[in-house]
Amino acid sequence: MTAVNLQDQIPNNVDLGGNRALQRALEHWQPRFLEWWQELGPAGFQAADVYLRTATSVDAKGWATYGTVKMPDYRWGILLADRTPDRKIGFGDHFGEDVWQEVPGEHRAALRNLIVTQGDTEPASVEQQRLLGRTCPSLYDLRNLFQVNVEEARHLWAMVYLLHAYFGRDGREEAEELLHRHSGDPNNPRILATFNEPVRDWLSFYMFTYFTDRDGKYQLKCLAESAFDPLARSTRFMLTEEAHHMFVGDSGISRVIRRAMEMMKELGTDDPQLLRQHGVVDLPLVQRYVNYWFTSSVDLFGSEASSNAASYFANGLKGRPDEPTFEDHVCKDTTYALELPDGKGGITTTEVPMRNAINEIVRQSYVKDCAVGVSRWNRVIKKAGVDFEITLPNRRFRRNIGAWAGVPTDPRGTPISADEFAARKDEWLPSESDRAYVLSLMQQVTEPGKIAGWIAPPERGINSLPVDYEYVKLH
Repeated sequence: MTAVNLQDQIPNNVDLGGNRALQRALEHWQPRFLEWWQELGPAGFQAADVYLRTATSVDAKGWATYGTVKMPDYRWGILLADRTPDRKIGFGDHFGEDVWQEVPGEHRAALRNLIVTQGDTEPASVEQQRLLGRTCPSLYDLRNLFQVNVEEARHLWAMVYLLHAYFGRDGREEAEELLHRHSGDPNNPRILATFNEPVRDWLSFYMFTYFTDRDGKYQLKCLAESAFDPLARSTRFMLTEEAHHMFVGDSGISRVIRRAMEMMKELGTDDPQLLRQHGVVDLPLVQRYVNYWFTSSVDLFGSEASSNAASYFANGLKGRPDEPTFEDHVCKDTTYALELPDGKGGITTTEVPMRNAINEIVRQSYVKDCAVGVSRWNRVIKKAGVDFEITLPNRRFRRNIGAWAGVPTDPRGTPISADEFAARKDEWLPSESDRAYVLSLMQQVTEPGKIAGWIAPPERGINSLPVDYEYVKLH
């Protein structure tokens, strides 16, 4: 196992001290990162003592320690999963060849673009969530928010290291730009649209960490197959941290539903208006938030048929998640059936080269994974004896990217007229009044052991600590 140097100014397991030029470059970038964190990281809590886990190893059996730390003092660093001896390229035209430890010149621009796009999402989510601490439902939730934030920032460090270490001046300039773009900035926005959407309330935060961070999981799983070994090793370790982010979303939504069930039982009604009068989130509103954030995240996989995706796959830059589980790793002479709009208000099936359909193949895996959590939420509802089922909308619904962009459909994916979509939009997606109601629930609760009335308490605390532990000590 590669040793992690925790004493350096930048903790790392990449022998940063053995490359003085790279070390100086990253130490030059570090103060700018800290300035960004102070300016656009969690607002109002920089002096708080937070019970956080910090990565101290890449050993899957014991890679983190827990302790109280002020977030600006968090030990961000550069950690890559251990190198797999004799690792071979697992897909595409170079299948079976040795993986690359340096960037091949002909793939330099494409790899840099992949790393920059991934890197741009990490600080974006921190910026989107920076004000949520002001309305936290409990100290437990506040701590989880901050854990997500510091780990997204460490994922930024992972991509910045690759840019500095392997892409020369171009990489250093791109690393600077990662701190210059800001979520929602009209003049200098983040690269992907979803990461410019505001996350103003905790219901949105839970949806974001369940659906959008799950997209991140699948993007990282694809990059973890890359022939460029440093990128693969970086993303493999990032996936270890990403799991907690999705847990925050999954358990958060489940707790919102549990609280609604409790109030429905107490009042003997499922009437949304009456439930809102008693300060909980009704199930139809949960469904509309699911529809919104799921469809926003589905777009992140790109177009159904993509020449870029085909090129990335052919050249070994970006594979499919869990590539070893597929039978055909070259995909040169096979096709994939895509359902596309026929231009007449209907659907047609078109065969495209398998490589061109990689985005859709990955999207399918993502949708199946999302459905697992939805099944858990529905079990909570069914156990309470309530006749309601949360469903994922069809991936054709509310698309802004790809063949279905701008094609109006209902949540089942059936094409409809633009007029019908406009008339029924508030039935399917959060309305302004919905969002205003959710915002009205967002009242900060910071007394240990107390929790806001719109969400149930967690079933267990962090790292075997009690739920009412003082996870964030405010000053």
